[in-house]
Amino acid sequence: MGEPFKNMYNKEFVDDLLIRLTEFIPDINKELFRNQVFTNEWDNMELKQRMRHITITLNKHMFDDFERDAEVIVKLSNSLLTESTALSFGYMFLPDYIEVYGQDNFDISVDALHEITKFMSCEFAVRPFIVKNQKKMLDIMFKWSKSDNYAVRRCSTEGCRPRLPWAIALPKLKSDPSPILPILEGLKDDDSETVRRSVANNLNDISKDNPELVIDIAKRWLGKSEQRDKLVKHACRTLLKAGNSEVMQLFGFGNPDNIKLLNMKSTTTVKIGDNLNFSFVLSNCSDDDTKIRLEYGIYFRLANGNLSRKVFKISEKVYKRQSESVVNSKHSFRIITTKKFYPGEHKISIIVNGIESAFANFNITN
Repeated sequence: MGEPFKNMYNKEFVDDLLIRLTEFIPDINKELFRNQVFTNEWDNMELKQRMRHITITLNKHMFDDFERDAEVIVKLSNSLLTESTALSFGYMFLPDYIEVYGQDNFDISVDALHEITKFMSCEFAVRPFIVKNQKKMLDIMFKWSKSDNYAVRRCSTEGCRPRLPWAIALPKLKSDPSPILPILEGLKDDDSETVRRSVANNLNDISKDNPELVIDIAKRWLGKSEQRDKLVKHACRTLLKAGNSEVMQLFGFGNPDNIKLLNMKSTTTVKIGDNLNFSFVLSNCSDDDTKIRLEYGIYFRLANGNLSRKVFKISEKVYKRQSESVVNSKHSFRIITTKKFYPGEHKISIIVNGIESAFANFNITN
C-alpha cells in the first residue's frame, strides 16, 4: 500500500511553508507555528483535517485584517505557480483559507479565488459563495469562463457542478441546473481538454437529477466534431451505466434481445489482494452485426451485510452476426486506501447494453 496522502503534511512541508511565508510575514513566529501545527491530535488527523488545521493555524499568524490576509494568500500562490504538481497539492489550504475566513468579504474573496485558482484549483472554495449568493457568484463564474487562463475557465465549470465529489452539494442547482448551462455551452469546444472534461463531469452530475435535459443536450451537441463527441460520451457515462435505452441508441448500441450469454464462469473464492477471474461466451444470434457495450457489476458486501452494486466497463465493440466470442476478464481486490473489502459472499453480473444477466456468486476471504 502506498504512503497515505495525509503524510505529505510533515515537518519538511511545514518548514518549507514557513520559509515561504517569511517573505510576506517577516516576523512570523516559526517555532510557535510548528508547535501549533503538530499537536497531540496531529497523528490521528486525516488529510482534510490536517489541511483545515493548517488553515486555522495560519490564521493565528495573520494580520487580523482580511484584505491584507487575502493579499498574503494570493502572493504566496503566485510565488508557487512554477512549482511541481506534487508540491501544489499540499497547498490546498490556500483556497480553504479564503473559504473559511472570507465569507463576509465577498468581493475581496472572489478576486482572491480568481488568482489562487491559477495555481491551486478553487472548485471547493467557491461553493459556499454560490450557496450564499448564487446569481452573483454564477455571473462572476460566467465571466471566468471567458478567461485566457485555462485553470480559471476550468474552475468556472468544475466549481458549479451540482454533485462535486467531496464537496458541499448545491441543492438549488441539483433541482434547476439551468443557470449553469451558459457556462457549459461556452466551454464545450474549449481548446483545453481539461476544461472540456470538466464540462462533461458537470453534465454527468446534472444527468443524475435531470436526465432528460442532458439527453437533449447530447442530441444537440453530437456529430459536430470528434472532441465534442468524446465530451458528450463522457457526460453520458452514468446514463450509459444505468442502461438508458435512449442514450444507448444515441451512441449506436444495438438491441440486446438477440445477445445470449453462455457458460458463465468465475473464481469461487478470492483472497483480499488477489484477482477475481471470470469468463463467458457472448453469442450474437442476430442477423445483423451489433455494437455492444459490455460491463460487469460487482455486488460488494458492506459493513452491515448488505450488497451494493458498482459497475465496471469491459469493452465496446461490434460483434459479427451469428457469431460466438469468448470473453475473459478480471477484477482486482487489491487493498487500496479508498476501499475496504468485507469477507463473505459477493456477486458478479454481466451487463449487455444496460441489460443485466449471467450472475455468479463468489466469496471473499482474508
